Amino acid sequence: MEKRVFGVILTVLGIAGLILAAYQFVQGNASTNHSIRSITVYGILGLIFFFAGIGLIRGTRDLSNRE
Repeated sequence: MEKRVFGVILTVLGIAGLILAAYQFVQGNASTNHSIRSITVYGILGLIFFFAGIGLIRGTRDLSNRE
């Protein structure tokens, strides 16, 4: 059960990172290296967290139905 909760937390953090990267991308002003780096970092970390969370959710069996 704890792995599933951790998976949900990772998935939510991944979605937040992807939304932040998309928001900064849409804002424009990509003329500086700083914004390009932050978009890349937020996007990559968001993808890693998202897929790690989904993997934990899918890979963990639900033991509450076993009686």
